[in-house]
Amino acid sequence: MNIDLNNGLLAEARFVPSPNYDDRPEEEGINLVVIHGISLPPGEFGGNWIDDFFSNQLDPDAHEYFREIGDIQVSSHLLIRRDGEIVQYVPFNKRAWHAGQSSFDGHERCNDFSIGIELEGTDDIPYEYVQYEKLAQVITELKQAYPDISNERIVGHSDIAPGRKTDPGPAFDWQHLFQQMV
Repeated sequence: MNIDLNNGLLAEARFVPSPNYDDRPEEEGINLVVIHGISLPPGEFGGNWIDDFFSNQLDPDAHEYFREIGDIQVSSHLLIRRDGEIVQYVPFNKRAWHAGQSSFDGHERCNDFSIGIELEGTDDIPYEYVQYEKLAQVITELKQAYPDISNERIVGHSDIAPGRKTDPGPAFDWQHLFQQMV
C-alpha cells in the first residue's frame, strides 16, 4: 500500500470525494486512528448507500431510515467494505467529519488529529477476515506516514465518544487486528 503525502490519498483506494471535510488546525498533527462500523440501511451490506451518504447524495425515499439521516453531513477518510474493497472519501491531510463530540487522552475534538476508518459492519455481526487484513495493512502504512500514531492510539469510536457511540462494537476482534499488524 502507498500513501501519497502530497495529496493525502491511498493509491489502492477507490476515491469518492466527500464535500464533508475541512482543513485541520495548523497546530494539530495526525496521531490517532478511530475505527468505526457502518451499514446502510442498518444491518444490510453492499450497494452504494455508504458512498451516497458520505457524498450527500443519499435518496431519502430509498429507505425509511434514510429519511432520518439524509440531512446529516458526515464523512470518513476510508471505508473497508466486507469484500475488502477500500474506498477513500477525504484525503488524510484534511479533517473528515467522523468523530463528532469526542475526547481522547484529555484532548477534545478528535476530528482535528485523527483518521477515521469505517468498516462495513455492525456491532454484533462478525467482521470479515479480509477486512482485518486490509485494515492492518492500512494502519501499518498510516503509522509509517504519520509516526505519532502508535498501537495505543488506535481506538474505536466508542472509546472516544462513550455513551454516545458503540461502534465498532463487541463483534470487532481487537486482538485479531493487532496480531495482523505484527
